[in-house]
Amino acid sequence: MTRYAAAALLSLVFSSAVRAQDIPVGTIVDDVKCLAEPSQSYALYVPSRYSPDRKWSLLLAFHPGARGRAMVEKYAAAAEQYGYIVAGSNNSRNGPWAASAAAIQAMPADLGRRFSIDPQRIYLTGLSGGARVALTLALGRNNNIAGVIASSAGYPDSTPRATVPFPLFATAGTEDFNYLEMKLLDRKLTSPHHLAIFDGGHSLPTDEVALEAIEWMELQAMKAGRRTRDDALLDRLLEKRRRPIAAATDPAATVHLLNALVADFTGLRDMSAESARARDLARQDEVKKALSRERSGEEAEERLLGNIFELEAQLRDENQRSEAFIRLRSELEKLARTAGAADDTPERSRARRVLRAITAGAGERVQDPQYRALLEQYRPAGR
Repeated sequence: MTRYAAAALLSLVFSSAVRAQDIPVGTIVDDVKCLAEPSQSYALYVPSRYSPDRKWSLLLAFHPGARGRAMVEKYAAAAEQYGYIVAGSNNSRNGPWAASAAAIQAMPADLGRRFSIDPQRIYLTGLSGGARVALTLALGRNNNIAGVIASSAGYPDSTPRATVPFPLFATAGTEDFNYLEMKLLDRKLTSPHHLAIFDGGHSLPTDEVALEAIEWMELQAMKAGRRTRDDALLDRLLEKRRRPIAAATDPAATVHLLNALVADFTGLRDMSAESARARDLARQDEVKKALSRERSGEEAEERLLGNIFELEAQLRDENQRSEAFIRLRSELEKLARTAGAADDTPERSRARRVLRAITAGAGERVQDPQYRALLEQYRPAGR
């Protein structure tokens, strides 16, 4: 697959853009059919100031339910502000890989024919299974991807990596059943990356985070020499990022914000003061304890999920099934009590995430009818 994906992306480099008089700018178009393959289509947003006289950044988007418009809507405002063409596949979806592979082949080539695309500024994004499609494509050979925005899911094999050859902006909701996966991705990765957590579930990020993702990509493009350095933009983005740090009251959260700021702006601005402040805060005993509690909570969540999946596996053994079922019911009852608490606490969010993780993929993991009926009793409402 990756060979064909690379060929499709490279076609953007060599294609001559045709006039796109029939496609309006500054508004979302729901259904643009590919010229060479009309069975493939995509939703599209072209900035209102588009002109073929210059090359434009491109954001290719993938939704797990083939809802191209949902992806384009999320990034249209940021795309207008920063000059991105956004295209969301109406064909790529969860299920057999062939549907996504066909979209990957058809959509970039069509956009390259219609528009003046900068081959150094091709970005990918996706939600859940769509994020795995985006990362599968980005990890292919010779794709020269400028960056990926991965929402609520990571690598196609769910295995954390130390480095990837592109900047990666990840997002997750506080009650997302893939929250832990995204935290582990962030913890392992050392190449340029950023994780934005928002109040929500397994969904696209908030509009504010979507804008933040595009602005982060602009920073990475300047650092990598993919776009001209813009000092006025750097000053504005630096001031914007400093505001939540100044308003933060939680020292541990302040450390995270400072470290992210230093990582993102080093090489573009002098970050020595922020770096020193982050180090000093991290040495304080109370902050050390808070950071340790945070890490311990993630590890406990990982262990809890592992234990539940192990008990589920024991349901297949008649000699272990009865005890395993009793223990699973007990765990579900405890999780449900915590998840239903009135106060919004980290423990409540953790319980809701674990319940969603258990119930969301149960159909693929277990066949025991009694246990699946039990899971339905504890399935959290959508958020």
